Amino acid sequence: MSIFGPSLMPWPDKAQRVFPIAIGALGIGLAAAPIAATAVATRIIRGDGPRMRTLALGAAGVAATTIAARTARRRFVRKLRDGARELDPGFAQAPDSPLVSTGPDSLVRLSDVGREGARYLGTATTDNDVAFVTGEPSVASPIRVFVGLDAATTIEQRVGLAIAELRRTQAFQRSCLLIQAPAGTGYANSTPVDVMELLTRGDCASVAIAYGLLPSFLSLDRVDIARRTQSALLEAIATECALHDQPPRLLLYGESLGAKVQQAALPAGVDDLDRLGIDAAVWVGTPGGRDHDHSHRMFASVAITVDRPEQISGVLTERALSDLSAPRVWFLEHDGDPVVRFRPDLMHARPQWLGVDQPRGRGVPAKMTWRPAITWAQVLVDTVYATDVTPGDFQSSGHDYRADLGAVVTQAFALALPQGNPTHGWVDRLEQRLRELEVQRARLVEGGG
Repeated sequence: MSIFGPSLMPWPDKAQRVFPIAIGALGIGLAAAPIAATAVATRIIRGDGPRMRTLALGAAGVAATTIAARTARRRFVRKLRDGARELDPGFAQAPDSPLVSTGPDSLVRLSDVGREGARYLGTATTDNDVAFVTGEPSVASPIRVFVGLDAATTIEQRVGLAIAELRRTQAFQRSCLLIQAPAGTGYANSTPVDVMELLTRGDCASVAIAYGLLPSFLSLDRVDIARRTQSALLEAIATECALHDQPPRLLLYGESLGAKVQQAALPAGVDDLDRLGIDAAVWVGTPGGRDHDHSHRMFASVAITVDRPEQISGVLTERALSDLSAPRVWFLEHDGDPVVRFRPDLMHARPQWLGVDQPRGRGVPAKMTWRPAITWAQVLVDTVYATDVTPGDFQSSGHDYRADLGAVVTQAFALALPQGNPTHGWVDRLEQRLRELEVQRARLVEGGG
């Protein structure tokens, strides 16, 4: 909470102290700008020598500061890119499975998938994981394909490499194929893939292609490249599936910027889903939300939106009573997720989720109010603290959706075990194992066993 009232996320003390000062400085700067501009213009017109020299020195100082800032930014970005290429100690060795990219016989080198790709490929679920959750043996080893930004120089080459890997591993003979749009760094969430691998007992495949190496907030200039990558991948997979008598069910998953990218790759909405043979899609924490977006309107007839798994039953019942078909698109968006709530128009227009005398969604403080510009800045700061997570400690708040994914992915992708399955309690064991797998990944990141 700041002196301006409650916000969506808790802030550390330092942020609470600095925020009012920053807002005040911004206000003073905006107010002084017209005055300063008028004074500069007047002095230029008058041609006052000493004053002109002072202005020239000031301009030179501003130019030098600008150049220094740009140089510092370039160094910062370069450092981030270099870091994204470095492999964690626990993922410095290629996987043993030939069904995973960078493993034996793979066309992709470990050095080309980056830090996030190596994490994704190095933690496929095992026979023991399947047996623990389902009480039954695996029917196959899972296939994971990942093509890093450095694996090729063009979109077409990366997509071609991904298709070649899918063919090599015989992914098109599996029961389902999940296509994930990663985030800006190349991060592809393993949890929804874990769910699919466990509940299909390994009879599945997944694929992701990276389009950058920088965090999402620094990757906005690559959104078009990301969209074209997803579009080309979906088209290529649809073409390949047409060659098979029994192709896999095609499933889409996108989280955060990945959700936005995947939606943008389907501009015709439902028509694209039909044309490409997409069975279902789960889009999580879409930046800016789906309320007013073109993409939401294009999918409205086949989509539902939930804040948490507990809402699924009610939403599906309401849909059935309205004589609507089962949903193919699932928007998972927390009411109190600042990434979802942050939009440009928050600067000047009161959003519906902060309406006067209206019930607030989960995670939206009852006393939070809207103020022009200030609320926009508050929610912007909220986004910084929206993903502060602890491995294995799944929460359903802010931009942390880990606690929701087991139930939502299971339902959306129709992965539930048959009701006649003699093994009871598999839902609880699934949730337990998802947390254990994340802790295991965190240990490998740190270099542990």
